[in-house]
Amino acid sequence: MVLSAPGTRREISGETRAAHPPASPAPMPQSRTVGPITSKSEFERLAEDAEGSPMPVYGRQLFDQVPTTFAPISEAPVPSDYVIGPGDELMIRIWGKIDLDTHVTVDRNGQFFLPRIGTLNVAGLHYSQLQSYLQAAVGNLYKDFNLNVTMGHLRSIQIFVLGSARQPGVYTVGSLSTLVDALFASGGPSATGSMRRIELRRRGRVVTVFDIYDLLRNGDKSHDVPLLSGDVIYIPPVGPQVAIMGSVNEPGIYELDGGTTVGAALKDAGGLTNLAGTQRVLLERVENHRRRGVEVFPLDDSALKRVLRDGDMLRVFPISPQFQNAVTLRGNVAQPGRYPWRQNMRISDLIQSRDFLITRRYWIGQNHLTRGVQAGSGANPQVLESAFSETGRPDIMTDVTGLNSEINWEYAAIERLDPHDLSTRVIPFNLGNALDHPASADDQVLKPGDVVTIFSRRDLPLPVDKQAMFVRIDGEVNAPGVYRVHPGETLRQAVEQAGGLTPHSYLYASELTRVSAQRAEEMELKQSAGEMQRELASRYAAAPSLNTANAAQQGAQYNAQQALLTQLAAVHPTGRVVLGIQPNAGSLSDIPTLPLEDGDAFYIPPKLSTVQVAGAVYNPNAFRYERRKRLADYLDDAGGPTREADKRRIFLIRADGTVVSSQNHGQFWHDSFERTVVLPGDAIIVPNKLKAPGGFIQQLPFVTQILSQTALTGAVVGATY
Repeated sequence: MVLSAPGTRREISGETRAAHPPASPAPMPQSRTVGPITSKSEFERLAEDAEGSPMPVYGRQLFDQVPTTFAPISEAPVPSDYVIGPGDELMIRIWGKIDLDTHVTVDRNGQFFLPRIGTLNVAGLHYSQLQSYLQAAVGNLYKDFNLNVTMGHLRSIQIFVLGSARQPGVYTVGSLSTLVDALFASGGPSATGSMRRIELRRRGRVVTVFDIYDLLRNGDKSHDVPLLSGDVIYIPPVGPQVAIMGSVNEPGIYELDGGTTVGAALKDAGGLTNLAGTQRVLLERVENHRRRGVEVFPLDDSALKRVLRDGDMLRVFPISPQFQNAVTLRGNVAQPGRYPWRQNMRISDLIQSRDFLITRRYWIGQNHLTRGVQAGSGANPQVLESAFSETGRPDIMTDVTGLNSEINWEYAAIERLDPHDLSTRVIPFNLGNALDHPASADDQVLKPGDVVTIFSRRDLPLPVDKQAMFVRIDGEVNAPGVYRVHPGETLRQAVEQAGGLTPHSYLYASELTRVSAQRAEEMELKQSAGEMQRELASRYAAAPSLNTANAAQQGAQYNAQQALLTQLAAVHPTGRVVLGIQPNAGSLSDIPTLPLEDGDAFYIPPKLSTVQVAGAVYNPNAFRYERRKRLADYLDDAGGPTREADKRRIFLIRADGTVVSSQNHGQFWHDSFERTVVLPGDAIIVPNKLKAPGGFIQQLPFVTQILSQTALTGAVVGATY
């Protein structure tokens, strides 16, 4: 379609219209996209200020960003009531006593010439009448023939879109176009145009009045009529408008049609939401163009019948989120949520049994554990038996302690809103006493709106003497498993609870790992590695400029030392606590009376019969233990240190976790350290030489101490040094 300004004449595609339209169709007009309206009316800006956010104008979104061509569609079927006119193309085929196959175009007089028949006048005929008309005209001259006529290219017509249109002007559209098509072509009403009283004028009279609201709300196009050439679509200025805000399904600005009531306006806005309140609505009104006023009233039957005026702003408030007859239970409970309140309701009425405090998380976790844990036969009833699966020993300790939430029976709280100053009061009470002694002072009387919170030890840490502590005892004991211990209980008592030692136990090599020790070692390792990293960087940054050969050597040293620090960063200390048990220990009395902590794990291996030699030796391996055999002898068994070995820093990791190094034997280390008697389970570590500035290498004894407490000591030290 072609757009031109009102009162001007526009030629189609630069061609003047011939007296007789050509048989070929008019050139297809270019498509264009109508963007959204950017200007806003004064009432729109007022409504947006009142709402605090943009307020859509109802119906305007129908015309925003809509691509429009509205060119004649050749594939569209021609309706039976289509009126034949100048510019239409007819495709006529006759066979029998006369053969004729031709395309003709109706001229401006409504006529066309048919060879061997003559000139025929079809102006004003409906498409449904065309077949019979031509049948009769040809039948006057010929007999025994068949005839078929269809429409080819349809004519284009010129219309006018005027008034408060977004893009007023002269439009050329297809002859099948309707009023709605032309509205889309012009972009619809402008910001100040009416959506409800759009007129189609033909030869000086109004043919129809179209209401866009009928189309949007009901899908009603009954007032949408086909266009004829010369039709005028007039969009008058917008009528009275109101703004509907708040808890309605489609808040926005609506145009009124006559005496619109509050009920009708709310219906236009999609009705009330399911959270809308009807006890209080607010109406802002401009009084006689002089002042603004506010009214508040309930949304009852009389209010729904009130007639709205131009400029009214109606706000529907949501209902209060407050629950008038409920109390809330939350925290470490099975089913947190809101519960109905009743007169004289107490804590014991809300929490009727202790089972109500077992969370779903506990049962879900317990069900999950049954896939990896099975009860052992003949076990101590206080024990949660560990089990062995096809993939190895599961981490039952983590699973059990992870499920333990340990309710705080001494402290729970009620949050209550003080109606006087609207502050929140916290009312503490003893949960255990409230459940054990109904109607006691701790069994508080509840009020509507109260929030009762039950705490666990994760929320508020309990005192030590009230905490549940779990330890794992496994290895060479008669009943390995996870045990609950009380504050102050010792390691010896826990082993006794686990059934005591087996005849194969090797107490000297037992391992006690502790969470607090592991965290301290991780922190210490992190700090030490950080200091070493800073010292390494500062030393090489302050080094003088060297020639190419020396620079390459220095770079290699730096890379080696950096690799060491990278390895240290990947080390995870086990948190092993050295117990100082004697090598010949073999009874419960030899186990120290060390107080236990939650999460402790104590493992007693069977008697060992090997000694490990690792690092820079020719044959790193595990060797058979021989009584009174010395460190130098095992080094000989391993082929001795290699050329890259740092013989001055060989160290021995005892089976009990202690470390003996050549450096702590003073200047006579050859005589004393190499004569050290090695015990079963010990590990001899021979590090590689590492060239480094003196200050850096001095910190390595600390590193070996950390490495000795990890499960990867041999592998890490052997690969790093």
